[in-house]
Amino acid sequence: MPESTSRREPGTPARVLVVDDAASIRLLIRTNLELAGFEVEEAVDGIDAIEQLESAEVLPDVITVDVMMPRQDGIATVASIRKNPRTAGIAIVMVSTQNHPHDIQRGMDAGVDAYVTKPFDPDVLVETVRKAADTLGR
Repeated sequence: MPESTSRREPGTPARVLVVDDAASIRLLIRTNLELAGFEVEEAVDGIDAIEQLESAEVLPDVITVDVMMPRQDGIATVASIRKNPRTAGIAIVMVSTQNHPHDIQRGMDAGVDAYVTKPFDPDVLVETVRKAADTLGR
């Protein structure tokens, strides 16, 4: 297993892994986060995200993850991230169309740190990710 950097150096941008099966949503999130100064990587679904995390030399500070994705949904992805001691401390923001209180609670029970519903206000998303990176991230 590669060694990971557990904290970013002061003054360096927070790293975010965006996990969503919709290319248009990944682009929207990426663009807004990069404009706000974040470094952004992408994964097309939960399996892709887990594989990227397993091989990463430097882990992201924050992961944004959709709920409904092929191969592995967001809830199972969050559970996998939280079970792995190497990735358990990464801040996770769920970004989903699932906006019923029950759905939000499912995400929180799985281990997300924040929940943003689609369609989202880009400023709210950026602020939520920034807060997660500053207070919860590695």
